[in-house]
Amino acid sequence: MATLIHTLADHRNDVNYCAFSSSCLATCSLDKTIRVYSLSNFAELPYSPLEGHTYSVHCCCFSPSGLVLASCSTDGTSALWDTRDGRRLAVLEQPGASPVRVCRFSPEATYLLAGAADGSVVLWNVQSMKLYRSGKVKGGSLMACEFSPNGNFFVTGSSSGDLTIWDDKMRCLCNEKAHDLGVTCCDISSHPVSDSENGFKYFQMASCGQDNHIKLWFILFADFLGVQLKYKCTLNGHSAPVLACAFSCDGQMIVSGSVDKCVIIYETRTGNTLHTLSQHTRYVTTCAFAPHSSLLATGSMDKTVHIWRLDLKQPCAGDTVENESKVAIEDWSEDDVSAWLRAQDLADFVGLFKTNNIDGKELLNLTKESLANELKIESLGLRSKVLQKIEELRMTMISVSVPDEFLCPITRELMNDPVIATDGYSYEREAMENWISNRRSSPMTNLPLHSLMLTPNRTLKMAISRWLETQQK
Repeated sequence: MATLIHTLADHRNDVNYCAFSSSCLATCSLDKTIRVYSLSNFAELPYSPLEGHTYSVHCCCFSPSGLVLASCSTDGTSALWDTRDGRRLAVLEQPGASPVRVCRFSPEATYLLAGAADGSVVLWNVQSMKLYRSGKVKGGSLMACEFSPNGNFFVTGSSSGDLTIWDDKMRCLCNEKAHDLGVTCCDISSHPVSDSENGFKYFQMASCGQDNHIKLWFILFADFLGVQLKYKCTLNGHSAPVLACAFSCDGQMIVSGSVDKCVIIYETRTGNTLHTLSQHTRYVTTCAFAPHSSLLATGSMDKTVHIWRLDLKQPCAGDTVENESKVAIEDWSEDDVSAWLRAQDLADFVGLFKTNNIDGKELLNLTKESLANELKIESLGLRSKVLQKIEELRMTMISVSVPDEFLCPITRELMNDPVIATDGYSYEREAMENWISNRRSSPMTNLPLHSLMLTPNRTLKMAISRWLETQQK
């Protein structure tokens, strides 16, 4: 069930795009402004609206940390804004001054990708605010773009109907005619998909276009095959051009918005329609799922943004549409944990977890130390992968907004091992260690760090533990 819980009606013209961070929602419009709202109560932030573009703002997106917001406009520029106080940090002028249609941050926030009406594609270095690489699509305007979750490549879609895969050196790896009348949007799921036939891992992508269709694709990288874009299926449901599509955070759903004024939510695995929402009175131009939340935002040429809450059942091991018997995660049996491991592409750990009698309660209590010392998982990469999946599982149990001070400024995720850096801010230890291994600046201020020493923040860790206990009662 999808319930309309709030409507934002502050824009004076068409809403072109909306984007979530873990704590905010940003919307942009033909009225030249970007507006930013708190997810805790949907109140507009004090510095909103952001003004500075001289023409329509087509797209906006948050950096992975949520500390920077990017926007792009018909005025031929992309702008970067500080989400803490609304300051404009930079104005990046597109070569040729062509209207900029889309923008995206790379997963590590190293680059901002900007695509324009003349087909130009630019990678901006976010640290130096300088152009890093540029390219151009063959014919047509650039209408869509998205980075892969690992940042190794990105995809663009054009008004000529092509989907193009590029590497971070701006080399064209693959090109495919996808939509006869032009691509309008594309999105890549953050969850890779296993191919049982040959054992490869695919990235799953959705694209939509003026042909009324949503198409699902698999993107495969293999050393001996190069890059392959494999068509999976077409989702039919709209009766007019589809202007927007997006995966849910877990990749299990796809939402789309159309000229037919409808929003449709599909189940990714089967392609079945889960919900059809028809409350907008004009074209639906944008839709986005919130990360680790049951919220969905849809924007329209009717000048409104609708906020929906999806009645999502708490995930259980081996969850399928047919499986209606749900149990709380902390009540999972060892077999439930085994099924969950297989569903998360962690089947190699089934035997290890069974040997150590890991049930749901034990699973939720696993830490980096217990994975290394008790379960003897030697690989840091594998420990990190398991911990990430467990953290996603924990987040599904949290029914209210996490206090902002409990979130790591780098990952915007709940901290497990908070440390204080010499800039005075607290971070998740592993995230900050990764950060300072590549640079000696503060993630919050961008100023040089006088020392790389990290001090455990035991007070904050205790506060987070107490808060988690209150959420699980």
